[in-house]
Amino acid sequence: MQPVHTRWWAGAGAGAALVLLALISSTSSTIWGLGGNAADVATRKLAPGPQGGAAPALRPPVAPKRPHLIKANNDTRVDNYYWLRDDARKSREVISYLEAENNYTDAVMAGTKGLQDRLYRELRGRIKEDDTGVPERDLGYWYFAKVGTGQQYSVHMRVKVPAGAARPNETDAPPPNAVEEVLLDENRRRQELNSTFYMVSTIDVSPDGKLMAWTEDTAGAEKYTLRVKDLKTGREVIDPIPETDGSIAWADNSTTVLYLLTDEANRPSKVMRHKIGAPSSKDVLIYEERDDAFNAGISRSFSQRLLFISLSSKLTSEIQYLRTDDPTGKFTAVMPRVHDLDYVVRHHPGPTPGEDWFLLLVRDKARPNYELLVAPMSDPRKQTVILPHRRDVQIDSVSMSQKHILVTERANASTRLVLYSIDAGGKMPTTRLKDGQPIEFEEEVYTLSGSFTADFDTDVLRLYYESMTTPPRAIDLDIPSGRRAVRKVTPVLGGFSKDDYKTERLWAVAPDGARVPISLVYRRASFKRDGAAPLLLKGYGAYGDSVDPSFSSERLSLLDRGWVVAIAHVRGGGDMGRYWYEDGKYLKKKNTFTDFIACAEHLLKHKYTSSKVLAVEGRSAGGLLIGAVLNMRPDLFQAAIAGVPFVDVVTTMLDDSIPLTTVEFEEWGNPKNASYYSYIKSYAPVDNVRAQRYPNLFVTAGLQDQRVGYWEPAKWVAKLRATKTDSNLLLLKTEMGAGHFSVTGRFDGLNDTVLEYAFLLKATGREGVAPLPGTGGAKAAPAEALPVSALPQQLRRPRRHV
Repeated sequence: MQPVHTRWWAGAGAGAALVLLALISSTSSTIWGLGGNAADVATRKLAPGPQGGAAPALRPPVAPKRPHLIKANNDTRVDNYYWLRDDARKSREVISYLEAENNYTDAVMAGTKGLQDRLYRELRGRIKEDDTGVPERDLGYWYFAKVGTGQQYSVHMRVKVPAGAARPNETDAPPPNAVEEVLLDENRRRQELNSTFYMVSTIDVSPDGKLMAWTEDTAGAEKYTLRVKDLKTGREVIDPIPETDGSIAWADNSTTVLYLLTDEANRPSKVMRHKIGAPSSKDVLIYEERDDAFNAGISRSFSQRLLFISLSSKLTSEIQYLRTDDPTGKFTAVMPRVHDLDYVVRHHPGPTPGEDWFLLLVRDKARPNYELLVAPMSDPRKQTVILPHRRDVQIDSVSMSQKHILVTERANASTRLVLYSIDAGGKMPTTRLKDGQPIEFEEEVYTLSGSFTADFDTDVLRLYYESMTTPPRAIDLDIPSGRRAVRKVTPVLGGFSKDDYKTERLWAVAPDGARVPISLVYRRASFKRDGAAPLLLKGYGAYGDSVDPSFSSERLSLLDRGWVVAIAHVRGGGDMGRYWYEDGKYLKKKNTFTDFIACAEHLLKHKYTSSKVLAVEGRSAGGLLIGAVLNMRPDLFQAAIAGVPFVDVVTTMLDDSIPLTTVEFEEWGNPKNASYYSYIKSYAPVDNVRAQRYPNLFVTAGLQDQRVGYWEPAKWVAKLRATKTDSNLLLLKTEMGAGHFSVTGRFDGLNDTVLEYAFLLKATGREGVAPLPGTGGAKAAPAEALPVSALPQQLRRPRRHV
């Protein structure tokens, strides 16, 4: 339950996409950009394109084979494309090859330029460009973010809460015409740095409200520089500190700030303490995590009383605490580090000083779906169960305020919130929680989360709700009165109506009898269950992460063209709880792939689509899923998208110099062990490419990617080109100026989706299909402001309290 870096992809959105392509004329017959011996250029002519459309006579780049032997467990593997790995990312030969692949992709897709232009106009036309996020009260200010018309990035703001202001309620907001203070204008900051890539990880104002610390990345390599400025003068008060992981935590004195340094594998490992006014050379190392399976993290409690250091692997966690008014003191472990014991801590100051207590969310082998306990801070070993472990319900998360505990539960691939009251004076519970108030919604499938707002003594709960047909909305609940206020609803311009769309929950049956949930959505007027509808099936299935059914205004461009979009909630993910996750990892990983295939077969059998128009998509570890199922059952699919895919599993997991390798032994297994080696080798996509027909395939990579090295998708594409027997499309697009999350900027970010949608339409012969009126029409829906949950990452004020 602790945050751990994973091979995870955030999804297409405002902060994750390719720059608008400079497309090559469709009459080109040569792809330039290959110099010297960088690669051979094949003289192959492409056969007629998908669905009979003639493809231009283009020559794809062909990477030369240079055998490299990799020996392990008395086995020798030959990697002909190992040379594509360049850790420095400066090899002219490698760069030339990647650029040649980009040029080839541009040329092949040049015939869709008009379609891409239309898609871009549709996607951008649904966005309310001038918008404001939901204000949130914190330490005497309302914090929020704005974007202006034409702006790519957010402007972070605050308004001071006036003296004598009433306690927050469900309509809490700054008064009209209040003076707004600009904290950070990301648009201006990016211009000052003259950077094509710009991402802010954390913005954190000091407790006295006078200083602001923030961390920024200008390369896409997830290496953040820490900066601190005086909010009155705008002057920076420390020298920039590079190579941090982006986390920040202030002590009460507002002159001490904690941050994290990363090691050579980009693993956050050193907790540092900086004193404002002192040179960074005098910074103090508080803690160093030497076990390379663990990541370090820092945070400040919602109670404002404690600083936390979290130390976590995939299975195990340890949390240390220190009072915020004693920043030079010694951190103390809440519970000792025990293998396969994972826990989360929330702090309550108690009724009087010295009566502090912890709320503990604990998982181990006996309690895989987590159990909720309390313990006095003076002796955390004296634990009392207040919500026991349940076989069929997982506790996903927990939050606590002075008088309430909020529990997020997961069962049957659905979530719900349960709100419990505790002693208003702050006494630690001594019995099981009871009379919880469940918070649920009526739609068949949806996504729901919540958090307490304002100060620790708050009575306001903010809910975030969305479904595959319902745009995200923020709803504030005043707990004592029960009053609710819908604070924000995502605007979807262009005539959108949720009633035009329908969502369903289906259940496929895996080969071993497991029932696998599927969530899907389609437009009512265009869908008939006769097998003719094109369908995009998405999946992930790793790390216990859940892919909950959410809304996407971008997706409407497919739905309005008659597509069905579905999510396969396969094992390896956390969609059905911890048991579901553990049944799809280690030596059970193939369940992830057979679940996905079972979902595809279910959709085909029940005529939601046909193999001629069935497309699949997965990203990062989900790209591993796509690569595996394409090797296993390529006959099922017409097209596939693999975003920054983790496909060279054996080679990567044998090399502990690569970021994330040792951290992820507890996910995939260590291939230095013979049993894991043979099992991983049996499904790793690169190792199982063979001479057969593959569907049309679009692959993406990021040159600066620290989670999945760009060379993995590049090697996979090179091997596929040399091995597959068909003439279907095989395209590789590498973002040369970004990493795992592609480019930044909410409008630049649309181009990633535009190119992928154009590929799907081209590969399924749907390029000429016009969208139904509504979300593509000229009439705009009423403009409503975005909820915080719907805003791009650059628009959110990252929460610093836990």
